Amino acid sequence: MNVFKTVLFVWMTAVIVLALGLPMVAQPSTWYQFPIIPALEEKARIMFFHVPMAWLSVVAFVSSMVYGIKYLRKKNLDDDVRSASAAGLGFLFCFLATATGAIWAKFSWGTYWNWDPRQTSIFVLLLIYGAYFALRSAIEVEEKRASLAAVYSIIAAVTMPFFMFIMPRILSSLHPEPILNTEGKVHMNTTMLIVFLSSLAGFTGLYFWMWRLQVRIQTSHLNRIN
Repeated sequence: MNVFKTVLFVWMTAVIVLALGLPMVAQPSTWYQFPIIPALEEKARIMFFHVPMAWLSVVAFVSSMVYGIKYLRKKNLDDDVRSASAAGLGFLFCFLATATGAIWAKFSWGTYWNWDPRQTSIFVLLLIYGAYFALRSAIEVEEKRASLAAVYSIIAAVTMPFFMFIMPRILSSLHPEPILNTEGKVHMNTTMLIVFLSSLAGFTGLYFWMWRLQVRIQTSHLNRIN
């Protein structure tokens, strides 16, 4: 685990340095040069953070659903802990995706929030999972809380693709699509693709490390109570 944490720290440091355009040498090599993207220009760098965070939201919410189903099948409270931990991290990364999107909107549209379809859909998704935690906090009996939360996590995950992928594409949006367009094709040069995929891998590793840590803490707390 210590090796994993060391590699993850070095990896994420390199990703952040390259994503923000902070070369460690005075004259960066030509492969590192970031291309000029019409209308987006340097603001396109935020995709190295915004897209991975949105991706991790999907991973986390699906994981929460999977462990919710496992709990309903086996009634093992450890699965409830895993489901709740995944949902918590999903909510965190969904909020961060919203925040990074709002920062981009401020630079591009002059305001942090204008109820664009993508902003609206992710806001609704935040409300849905906010209600998940309100539900958990309102029920004191562990088994009942775990069962109701598991059912809710399944329902919430079923609605998630509509708000993340379908609604933003069936309504007119100002969201930029020249890099990852509506057909799902990737339009990046080699530099952008390397940094983008490295960021996806790094943030995915960060998510699983945070999830395992959260599960371990919550499981220890649960064992002390019982």
